[in-house]
Amino acid sequence: MPGHHAVLVHDQLEARRFLEEIGSTPMGVGFMVPKAVFKCIKLKNIPARAANILKQEMLANGGEAAVGHNAARCEGTTDMLLMGTLKQYRRLIAKLRLQPFGLKAVAAEIKAILANLEIETWQVPLAQGKVLELGKRSLVMGILNVTPDSFSDGGRFFAPAAAVEHALQMAADGADIIDVGGASSRPGSQMVDEAEELRRVLPVVERLSALGLTIAVDTFRAGVAQAALEAGAHLINDIGGLAMDRGLLPVLVKWQAPVVLMHNRLQIRQDEPYTDLIADIIRELQSAMEQAAAAGLGPERILIDPGLGFGKNPAQNLEIIRRLQDFRSLGRPILIGASRKRFIGHALDLDTSERLEGSLAAAVMAVMNGAAVVRVHDVKESARVMRMTDAVRWNLG
Repeated sequence: MPGHHAVLVHDQLEARRFLEEIGSTPMGVGFMVPKAVFKCIKLKNIPARAANILKQEMLANGGEAAVGHNAARCEGTTDMLLMGTLKQYRRLIAKLRLQPFGLKAVAAEIKAILANLEIETWQVPLAQGKVLELGKRSLVMGILNVTPDSFSDGGRFFAPAAAVEHALQMAADGADIIDVGGASSRPGSQMVDEAEELRRVLPVVERLSALGLTIAVDTFRAGVAQAALEAGAHLINDIGGLAMDRGLLPVLVKWQAPVVLMHNRLQIRQDEPYTDLIADIIRELQSAMEQAAAAGLGPERILIDPGLGFGKNPAQNLEIIRRLQDFRSLGRPILIGASRKRFIGHALDLDTSERLEGSLAAAVMAVMNGAAVVRVHDVKESARVMRMTDAVRWNLG
């Protein structure tokens, strides 16, 4: 056997490497890279007339485009699945710019998605003058719950001294960010008032800031975010995606503080069903990003979190991890929080205290599918697994 085999080309960098390995000329590499990378793009609610034009243009370029059966009758709107190489998309974009029925805007959106998929690294400006580098390796965010009732470790680090000691241990074990939370978000937990959340969080943030650690504060409240940033926090991890406290965004803009926008239908629009799980989440995260940009908080200060467990059933959580690459269409670093969550227990039939292996497996899958940060309880094990995953992913051995 001569060793013939298929190769999976994920992006232009990988295509370039394969072509250079076989000895292609630099000019040939430049011509062939766009032909070697194949992408599928899903479009939503395209008017039938526009969809038919788009389909014909894609076919004329040697690509493919699937439409709903109603498009042939020029009725209503249709979702589309475009299939083609980067070269075919570039030709398509050029032709769509000349077409009517809103196709010029569709061309711009396709171009933006393709550009976003090529982004591999980010530099996120933090409050207090720090910069967070993402994408060069997988980062670990250690969970520090200063609560009596969090689903996994409630009460263990409720006292400030115990919390600080645990944070230092997590940093020693490999945590890049310490995520301090003073209000449990687990299903069925009792909402604490702002004064109590501040009482829990601020002493810990102040001490961790003095120790030089990078600190996120897990809150949706404007008042808590303001006080935490004054105390030395570097970023805000908002489980509400800017929707649970309308006062939060002005605080973030004032401080130019970065924020993790988490998708959440548990506390927000709980009874609204998904029509297209991934598309719905992407659309709602994109809306929050646009809201932030309009207020003066640029995309360079945004991380996104699809919100595992927050208004999703076990099957939907697994689909999100499996299709995490789709969220790279937004162009921002992805944070994933799978650690010890209920969907892991559902898959393995295990209690919270026995979900380490499942949590690590979910983290590996998330990173291999595009996550830049994993939010975890078990820092030492997760940091080691991330180092090994990065070694495989980027051939660092």
